[in-house]
Amino acid sequence: MANDIGILSFGAYLPRLRLQRKSIAAANNWFAPGLRGLAKGERAMANWDEDSITMALEAARDCLGGRERASLAQLMLASTTHPYDDRQNAGIVANALNLGSALASLDVTGSQRAGTSALATALAASGGREILVAAGEHRLAKAASPQEMHYGDGAAALLVGAGKPVARLLGAHSETVDFVSQFRARDVSYDYAWEERWIRDEGYMKIVPRAIEALMEASGAKPQSVTHFCMPCTLSRVAPGIAKRAGIAEGAVRDTLAATCGDTGAAHPLLMLVHALEEAKAGDRILVASFGQGCDALLFEVTDAIAGLAPRRAVKGSLARRREEANYPKFLAFNDHIVLERGMRAEGDKGSPLSTLYRNRDMITGLVGGRCRACGTVQFPRGRYCVKPECNALDSQDDQPFSDIGAKVMSYTADVLTYSPDPPAYYGMIQFDGGGRMMADFTDVDEGKVEVGMPMRMMFRIKEHDKARGFVRYFWKATPQ
Repeated sequence: MANDIGILSFGAYLPRLRLQRKSIAAANNWFAPGLRGLAKGERAMANWDEDSITMALEAARDCLGGRERASLAQLMLASTTHPYDDRQNAGIVANALNLGSALASLDVTGSQRAGTSALATALAASGGREILVAAGEHRLAKAASPQEMHYGDGAAALLVGAGKPVARLLGAHSETVDFVSQFRARDVSYDYAWEERWIRDEGYMKIVPRAIEALMEASGAKPQSVTHFCMPCTLSRVAPGIAKRAGIAEGAVRDTLAATCGDTGAAHPLLMLVHALEEAKAGDRILVASFGQGCDALLFEVTDAIAGLAPRRAVKGSLARRREEANYPKFLAFNDHIVLERGMRAEGDKGSPLSTLYRNRDMITGLVGGRCRACGTVQFPRGRYCVKPECNALDSQDDQPFSDIGAKVMSYTADVLTYSPDPPAYYGMIQFDGGGRMMADFTDVDEGKVEVGMPMRMMFRIKEHDKARGFVRYFWKATPQ
């Protein structure tokens, strides 16, 4: 129906690096030989310049694609690993997406249900408005812990609203129960988890079925009608057990993606939902349940509009974009688990003048340059004079976003003297398709594989950490398409 409330579009992002679990187990075998039982598959590993914001932004870009963004009324960003406690993280994403200031934004956190809670809230509050829900997670874990094996980094995004959704909402139900299966206190870096059997028997197996039963009763749906059951859980056989108890067919239980990317925390229920939507057909019903101090349960029915959705990277494309990583010490270094001698070149003050950042926020965060009204020449950065010698018009520049424009490498260098957390530092001049060029850092490149003319795309990444003040500086980098 034309006025149904539901999911209008979706997207996902997983980091390119895939840390092999056998490498984790081998490095820690002297201390924790029991990890060998978990040493199967791989987990998504964030690069040193990725965090929950950069990953959620990539998922949001994948979700929005070429859609008109002016109609967005609100942005919700869910994570338990927001970089900032006192700076709105969703505002950074909104600026990087060039959404404009006439926008409501909200950070959602504090629970592994943050992603589904944001989604349920957005669906309930949408009315005729379009709301973008993004979730990204970059959780740390102690070395040689089961969490280090189970966790993965990643993000998902969903655009919800009224109209012709690809999946319409049939019902939603939430249970709030202060059952503490794991927690992370303020100013503590790592999660603390309780005993697995207790979590399974008293938590999952009692709370989740109750939420599903209430959802089915409220929506009038039958458990047997569920085609895809999405429920993240790192404990084996819990999802099939809950499905059986709820009356859901065993064949409806979705792969949790544990072997290919790991558990991405608050983003994972949405990631599994996106994966199900990639494979669903009209008429399928998707049940999403997430556990964490209660349970959120949402039921969707896929519509005919799913067939007309434009191609996107989503989960399948993100899983295919991978590079195997067996260097466990690199993983430790990227996450500051070990103290490296980074050398004198890393000792410069990384202070960020906030007034300069604000005045240039469109250029720095949004990658907005200029287009000359007189001759059509595009340039980055924007200036008062057109760079075309034959034009040189004064104050003729309109905004020209470059973040979604492809580019090619004009020249590059691999610098082993400049400090980089992942040497050598690759950077060079890139030429945007249709005009405009800039000097950019490169990221997600393989050593020795960069070439002049190589197609590149822009990605929002961490530029530098100001560790003295706890400030993260972001900018756009070029990465191979």
